[in-house]
Amino acid sequence: MFTGIVQTTADVVSINKLHGLKQFGIAIKPEFCKNLISGASVAVNGVCLTVTEQRDDKVFFDVMEETLRVTNLDVVDEGHQVNIERSLSFGDEIGGHIVSGHIHTQAKVVSVKNTDDHFNLTLEVAPTWMKYILYKGFIAVNGCSLTIGKVENNTFELYLIPETLKLTNLSEAGLGTFLNIEIDSQTQSIVDTVERVLKTKELI
Repeated sequence: MFTGIVQTTADVVSINKLHGLKQFGIAIKPEFCKNLISGASVAVNGVCLTVTEQRDDKVFFDVMEETLRVTNLDVVDEGHQVNIERSLSFGDEIGGHIVSGHIHTQAKVVSVKNTDDHFNLTLEVAPTWMKYILYKGFIAVNGCSLTIGKVENNTFELYLIPETLKLTNLSEAGLGTFLNIEIDSQTQSIVDTVERVLKTKELI
């Protein structure tokens, strides 16, 4: 379980293609590896991955075919930066919102507004997910807990503050970039429950 507060970015330094998976070697700064052991969970671009090994300054993760299919890790290459968040520990402050690390879909960047005053992204997702994307609601984008801005048709806007741009890889997003999306679980539960209730009433 995570909070969507990205702690740092890290360089992907190796990718080995194995049978049915890719093994990522990521150079995570030592201060973010304290007490990190094999079997621990780390969110990489918002994807919950399991540490398989630590060697020198690298942390290794195995990424299965299904994860590669659903997320943008399949297009991450050596030299790319990924967002990193360690799993939530008992007593930690929850500064964002509860995030599972299970990606629902990807969103395509269709507009970037980068000026001296603001950095805004407009993302487009498949229509089936739009019912869960609500103005002022929560969403996790590449593992970053964000508040949803304007919603229109199959798109929604994000308004990014300098601190978010400094700590994450979202500043690198350009037109056509695909970002990992995790829908807020509470929003999804409420929407699905209301839909079921309404369908039940229609049948009465």
